[in-house]
Amino acid sequence: MTYPTRTIALLCELLHPPVPPDPRPIQRLHNEMFEGGQPAYAGFQIGPMGPVLSNPVATPGGVSQVAFLADRLQFREERGSLTHETFAAQVREIAERSTALRSIPVYAGQQIVLRSLVNPKTATDTRTFLRERVFGFGEEMDRLGRSAQLVGLRLGFGPDPNESNAFGLRIESYNQDARSLYIEVQGSFGPIPTQDLATVESNVLRTYDFLVEKVLPFLGHFDRREPSGNDPHAGNDPKDAG
Repeated sequence: MTYPTRTIALLCELLHPPVPPDPRPIQRLHNEMFEGGQPAYAGFQIGPMGPVLSNPVATPGGVSQVAFLADRLQFREERGSLTHETFAAQVREIAERSTALRSIPVYAGQQIVLRSLVNPKTATDTRTFLRERVFGFGEEMDRLGRSAQLVGLRLGFGPDPNESNAFGLRIESYNQDARSLYIEVQGSFGPIPTQDLATVESNVLRTYDFLVEKVLPFLGHFDRREPSGNDPHAGNDPKDAG
């Protein structure tokens, strides 16, 4: 089962050894992008933690910026229209253009967070969907004595022999819309040489692929019409087919 995803946040941090909080290299970068036409960010300002490049966002609560902090580049796209592909390319471009200007010797790691909303096709309340279909909870929940206003799970996937990175996963009901599932994927990646900054783009794409190719099919397994009868799990056991 396929789902259209509504991405509400694209976040990325590139960690590096501390550098002096000098805004001049970033102002130079901003000027160079404008001279080249179609700059990734329109605005330049100096914040309390360091220089920031940003774009105006019409959506309430929206953010579009990259902050050049003492020990990291911090990219934030929240409630905007940027696709994950454009975001990944933007992270790479800014990293490539700013690394030499700031004399960064290496990136110690990359942290990526993707937040999306998905609507199950056979349920209108995601609390019930998670509680009864994904977790299989029945009367056991009554023992808690109160009705859960938020239902969810959190999983962590560490490195293994085939994958050197780690993924974190949160799947929860969404308080602002009972029909939507809130999905957050966190990707953690190791050191990146400054000569190979194409990796920062591919890491964003790998994190999004984990959402689309792994998480959504996992949810789709539970997103199906219940068979008729009194037992909501009837017909789900392969042994019943015989």
